[in-house]
Amino acid sequence: MTHLTIKDIAKLSGTSVSTVSRVLNNHPDVSEKARAQVMETVEQYRYVPNNSARNLVIRESDTIAVVVRGIANPFFTRIIKTIERAIYSEGYSMSLHQIGSSDDELMTAAMVEREKRLKGIIFLGGRFNYSPEDVAMLRIPFVCCTYSNTFGALERDRFSSVAIDDKREAYRAVRLLLERGHRRIAALIEAEDGDSISQLRYEGYQEALADAGVPFDPELVEAAGSFEMEDAYSAMARLQERTRFTALFAISDAMAMAAMKLLFDRRLRVPEDCSLIAIDGIELTNYCVPTLTTLEQPADEMALACVKILVSLLRGDGKNRHVFMETRLREGASVRSV
Repeated sequence: MTHLTIKDIAKLSGTSVSTVSRVLNNHPDVSEKARAQVMETVEQYRYVPNNSARNLVIRESDTIAVVVRGIANPFFTRIIKTIERAIYSEGYSMSLHQIGSSDDELMTAAMVEREKRLKGIIFLGGRFNYSPEDVAMLRIPFVCCTYSNTFGALERDRFSSVAIDDKREAYRAVRLLLERGHRRIAALIEAEDGDSISQLRYEGYQEALADAGVPFDPELVEAAGSFEMEDAYSAMARLQERTRFTALFAISDAMAMAAMKLLFDRRLRVPEDCSLIAIDGIELTNYCVPTLTTLEQPADEMALACVKILVSLLRGDGKNRHVFMETRLREGASVRSV
């Protein structure tokens, strides 16, 4: 129902027009209750504001938007830089928009599309369960970077994606621990389900154990509830207090670093008391002590592939594609054989 007006949203949400306007323009002088009422109505009715008639006189732009979901994710930093260089080298300009990990990237993109008359969109991080109804508000090509629509109903010829196979790469990480003799392998995840990257990597963990004949023990799994390092630190504390293990698979480098800090604070040594492996390959983990063993995502290659696919769509000489890239094992010093 994108034909609704701001007055309709005010009426449906039980607030005033001025309150709706302040919420949509991110003004701070709005109560949390009112903000929640307005945003719930906006999301329910898929309302996209038409931000003033001034945009109607803007000529068609050459802008590609990059919408980043999860502003605290350190893995995205390098990808953004490479995407920016590639976009400018192709003769386009870039508009960067960063949102929280629980925000709606599609709604943000739809708003920006109308404001800036975008050519295309690259989503960096996002949901894994888009439906045709979800993307109906987008009228331009888009590429999903670092994720695909694994759990959604959207037909594959409606969008493009560049990512790693999260389930397969998690399987590889856990398999490495198994080959080093570990059997009590814990997992630090964000959530067990939820149609997310965490679910895929958790499934890879379980499958690796099953193929090796190692019984699954739910006591060895702890969900942090988010990818934030503070939450991962707390989750690792709960895990370490509850059961014993010789190795840990963390679904992200940042979570592994938080786990490493918890072990240090408990006077436990890595890898002597606990081996650690993760997925991402962020630069910071090169400077951990010990250096983290991780499966490094090809950040530059992923970024360049996203821009190449999108530009080919914009120029009319390409079609939607789905590219899976492999990680590279970066041997650190956080895994030992037992």
